[in-house]
Amino acid sequence: MSHSVTVTRTTTTTTTSAIIINTGYLKTWAGLLKLAELILGIVVVGLVSYYVERYLTLTQTPEVFFLLMSVTFLVGTFLLLLSCLISISTASIISKTVYEVVFHGFAFVLYLVASLTFIIEVNNKNRRYHNDYQPYFAAAVIGLVVSFLYLLSTVFALRSYRGL
Repeated sequence: MSHSVTVTRTTTTTTTSAIIINTGYLKTWAGLLKLAELILGIVVVGLVSYYVERYLTLTQTPEVFFLLMSVTFLVGTFLLLLSCLISISTASIISKTVYEVVFHGFAFVLYLVASLTFIIEVNNKNRRYHNDYQPYFAAAVIGLVVSFLYLLSTVFALRSYRGL
């Protein structure tokens, strides 16, 4: 007695042009830290850019260095956050690479150095900054907070890279 089995398979192919946003990434610690770094980085760049003098001289090097580091890591963090939001696979893959560890490590060190240099400059030469002392001091303190957030991101990235 033999049996005959017939298998029918239906394949449906669809294409879409919708962009899917990975909002679940913003519920993770890494996503929240990147969002906080981005928002505070925007505040820092906005404060320093608004109060920066039109014609910078060589004596304002800490101000330029602080603004340069702030803009650099603001752009880098924005691109990392954007790539993790628009691609579900990127959020899981990039956290397992050494790139995030190196990026956040450098961001921590350089942001910390720039913030400390700028806060010392503003405090020591407060006569030169007398009109803009408070916004510059606030920007430098926010820069210290951002550097601490980058330190936390470095720790989380290192743990993710090692598989912990």
